[in-house]
Amino acid sequence: MMAGMTETPHPLYDRHAETLDRALTAITERGYWSAYPESPSPRVYGETAAADGKAAFEAYLGGDFPLDQAGDGTTVTTEASPFGVPLDVRYPHAGADQLVDAATAALPAWRDAGPKARAGVCLEILDRLHRNIFELANAVQFTSGQAFVMAFQAGGAHALDRALEAVAYAYAEMSRHPGTAGWEKAAGKGDPLRMTKTFHVVPRGVALVIGCNTFPTWNSYPGLFASLVTGNPVVVKPHPRAVLPLAITVRYARQVLAEAGFDPNLVQLAPEAAGEKLASTLALHPAVRIVDFTGSTEYGDWLESNARQAAVYTEKAGLNTVVIDSTDDFAGLCRNLGFTLTLYSGQMCTTSQNLLIPRDGIETDQGHKTFDEVAAGIAGAVAKLTADPARGVELTGAIVNDGVLERLDEVTKVGEPVLESRTVEHPSFPGAVVRTPTVVKLDAGDTATYAREWFGPISFAIATDSTAHSLRVLRETVGEKGALTAAVYSTDEAVLDAAEAAAVDAGVHLSCNLTGGVFVNQSAAFSDFHGSGANPAANSALTDGAYVANRFRIVQSRRHA
Repeated sequence: MMAGMTETPHPLYDRHAETLDRALTAITERGYWSAYPESPSPRVYGETAAADGKAAFEAYLGGDFPLDQAGDGTTVTTEASPFGVPLDVRYPHAGADQLVDAATAALPAWRDAGPKARAGVCLEILDRLHRNIFELANAVQFTSGQAFVMAFQAGGAHALDRALEAVAYAYAEMSRHPGTAGWEKAAGKGDPLRMTKTFHVVPRGVALVIGCNTFPTWNSYPGLFASLVTGNPVVVKPHPRAVLPLAITVRYARQVLAEAGFDPNLVQLAPEAAGEKLASTLALHPAVRIVDFTGSTEYGDWLESNARQAAVYTEKAGLNTVVIDSTDDFAGLCRNLGFTLTLYSGQMCTTSQNLLIPRDGIETDQGHKTFDEVAAGIAGAVAKLTADPARGVELTGAIVNDGVLERLDEVTKVGEPVLESRTVEHPSFPGAVVRTPTVVKLDAGDTATYAREWFGPISFAIATDSTAHSLRVLRETVGEKGALTAAVYSTDEAVLDAAEAAAVDAGVHLSCNLTGGVFVNQSAAFSDFHGSGANPAANSALTDGAYVANRFRIVQSRRHA
């Protein structure tokens, strides 16, 4: 049955209709809601869930990954765990044309199934992944370097929420127009002109998702499910160091698709051999019409410039900035920013890098604090969180790649350290690469240093002439280089208003006076937008109508009634 015609109810849509309806409500209300519990407690998931998930993860190690997907007869093994745990999983390899041809053949039946059937299948895939969330969390942990709780939350529950959010936005856009309409126009004394019009939801074509190392699921799921639910088959190209989480995702997606009577090649895994550049080959393939990418600015810019045949959605890098003017909770400010800088060793695209502080200091509930005292207070909070290795590693996780280590070495040659990075021995994983964050003092004139991204556990306390100067720096640096987050601390409503105006001008999301349990580098699905598409750090937002609406087109047919 062609999409756009009256759809026959689909059992998977019926099964998950309540969840979809609640998600559709959530994206309009923008309050708190989550479909997937973020606590790995046995009371929530069952007494054996954690052990079963870990066993399922360990069963993959050192073997051929069980994926019923055609390939070229070779396998690739590219992962190295930041925790030093041998992975050695072998994945079936396929060439670009083989992947694209299989995806193209799967498209027509999926397109013709209609939005409700596709939504039902996608929601069933999410349900299947949720049932295997501990397996997924272990895979995220040992490929990304995240501590387990973070991997469970960000790589599991929150990633599933972001996927569901994308499905809800896409379903709302696909449902905006009726499938059919009767059209009648008076024609003088004769009979009226009558036509029946049918509106078909037509996908763009093959979609490509290029995964990242740090958040392989959280950053990939929105694009994957936004494309799939709008009718586009998806080729998933994981980062070579974080294949397993997306391989597990593809495996369960293919199972659900086959069980529902669809070609499992609607979702395929595309692991690449060392030096193969499969992502670039696929991105430029004429049949690839959608590309989703999270990662470096350099490669994101290359995709935007070269993948001209496709709609390209990128989340890249930026200069996340905090303006510190004053506070009525200095201890809370330090604790909050200390946690922000420590979490996952700063290896989040939303972690603050540039802390702008007036060189004459700030007013606080503890009296006037000098620039050095503010910088020391924040650094001291980081030091306290990382002082005990056993507790600290549950926040820092492990360092994901050598590039972070190189930047940690490079930053020792600039500025004056307020807090130096330390090497930490992980109590559970002797081979883990763990480094604590560093905080370095700079002057506002040191733009050559702080106006570039230092991805990892590196932040700068930057002395400015005044808060007004700090806001100018925010406008200029974010406007030129982009940012995903900004924050301000002030007891002055005029300053908060000025900071909000600066953030609007720069196109960056702003958080004000965070001193409790909400952190600038975290965002909530169904409520917070991630990225804005309004500055160079990202050309799209997770998730809004613009993120999903260009993944399909409406094609109409007209017949005389």
